[in-house]
This record gives sequence, C-alpha cells and structure tokens, in this order.
Amino acid sequence: MRRLVVALLAGGAVTLAGCSAPSAPEITFYADGESTTAQPLSYCDAKLTSCETGGEPANLRVRTGKPVQVSLPSDVSSTPWALNVQFLGPDGKPRPVRQQVFTDGKQHAYTVVPDSPGDQLLVVEVQQLGAAYAADEQGNPIVDENGQPQLVVRGVWSLQIEPAARR
Repeated sequence: MRRLVVALLAGGAVTLAGCSAPSAPEITFYADGESTTAQPLSYCDAKLTSCETGGEPANLRVRTGKPVQVSLPSDVSSTPWALNVQFLGPDGKPRPVRQQVFTDGKQHAYTVVPDSPGDQLLVVEVQQLGAAYAADEQGNPIVDENGQPQLVVRGVWSLQIEPAARR
C-alpha cells in the first residue's frame, strides 16, 4: 500500500511538472569579447491573453564603432520578430532608430554594425510579434499600406550599451 501511495505521489509530481508554463525565452548579446543574456522586459502568450512584465534590460560595454551580435532561441526566431537599434553619431547626436523585421523564421542571429566607425551603439532591442493584431474601437484590424494586419508585440528584450573606452 505504501509503495502505491509513493508511486501515485511521484506520478502526480511528474504530471504537475509537465503542466507548468515554459519559462520565457532569453536572448544573448555579444560584443567586444563579452556576452550577456537578457530576460524579457515583458512577455505574453502568442495571443496576448496572459502577460508578465517587470524584466530589466541587459547591459554590456561596447566600444565606439564596434558591432553587437544578437543570438535568438528558436522560440523567438521561428516567429516574426523585429530588431530596433539606436546609435549616437560622432557629433554626439542620436541617430534615428533603425528597424529591421524578420518574418521567414530562418534568421536566428544578427550582427548590428554601425554605419560609421564613429557611431556608438546605445540600445539594441528585440521584439517578438504575437498572433494578435492591432484593432480599432469596432474590432476591425488596423492594416498597413499593403493591407496586412499590424501584429502586436508579444515580447521585448533590451540591451543598454555602456560606452567603453577605445583600446
């Protein structure tokens, strides 16, 4: 009888462990021989019905003119995702945010390269797009210039750059 109770309890624990929600994916950033892993600032299920917030941006020291590599897990790269990048120009003024969107599920990594050797990276942000779309007050999808519904951001990961001295 005792073995039966132990077996049932063990089976229940395995069942509960199998039902727990998967953890939010992490993104790795690499620059100048260093790397850091970012938890999402916010992360929702695919339909954006349940969200968790409160994450912190990752930090990394990067020299002026140096690239940052971004590595995404398949949980993110297999879905549509966007990369937003902010640079500070050699004149000390922020450049316009540069965005690139990936939709084919084949881009698992990306290297952010400054436009000029004097550009300093400030922020690299990854946004995973969800299956929900933006809607107006009547529930109609908001579409882009091509008639495609605008997907809503499901998860956000951010890397804040700390400028490093030139070597």
